[in-house]
Amino acid sequence: MKLILKFTIACLIGLAGVAMFQDHLLYFPGKATVADMVSGGLRAWPAAEDFRGLVAEPEGATRGTAIVFHGNAGHAGHREHYAAALTRLGLRVILAEYPGYGPRGGEVGEKHLVDDAEQSIVQAHRLHGAPLLLVGESLGAGVAAAAAARQRDKVAGLLLITPWDRLEHLAAFHYPWLPVRWLLRDRYDNAAHLASFGRPVLVVVAERDSIVPARFGQALHDALGPPKRLVTVKAAGHNDWLGHVDDAWWRGAISFLLEGAVPP
Repeated sequence: MKLILKFTIACLIGLAGVAMFQDHLLYFPGKATVADMVSGGLRAWPAAEDFRGLVAEPEGATRGTAIVFHGNAGHAGHREHYAAALTRLGLRVILAEYPGYGPRGGEVGEKHLVDDAEQSIVQAHRLHGAPLLLVGESLGAGVAAAAAARQRDKVAGLLLITPWDRLEHLAAFHYPWLPVRWLLRDRYDNAAHLASFGRPVLVVVAERDSIVPARFGQALHDALGPPKRLVTVKAAGHNDWLGHVDDAWWRGAISFLLEGAVPP
């Protein structure tokens, strides 16, 4: 009995540790100054003294604005590739930064990130008008989905890259021995948030993704109402999918979101 009691206590302590420190398992913020992040065609948005991210403008006419919500590691300055790809298509690109990341203060966590993303959507719509697209990468897909649901009247379309349906499903895949349903504080329930979204949603999964396996993105797509599309990036993993797409791929994706055209 004493052995069982000791084992039970050890398990409870372990579970308490997971519950207390789960932010460190989900968020990996990279810190940098505004000066460190502003480079090339990227400038502070909306301004250096009120920094919420970086912005890049297209060379020609502007077709609209895309806000990019990045994955859980690093900072917005590491996502220049989105600005390069999307400005070539005539989009103004805002690389949104999260509280606690880059030069920004604040706390990490679903509530803080989603509340802040909603403010960025409102501000971008006020400053730049419509159409406004949201792009969410991995964790950013959860942030974008929740914020878009709150501000659906301001969002023309949603591009979700390597997303999941419900974070508890993904957590159970990685930690099958833990009661994740009861331990998770941040839920990121993308399927619930977008259940009645009613705007174009393009779900992109990577065929060989071992971090967010493609089936979780497929489950999200299946749960959505129209208009929606599912695109699988062949032979790609979670972190190298970008090297498997080209300008034609991006054109097709944005055409679907803005014009209803089917992407390749």
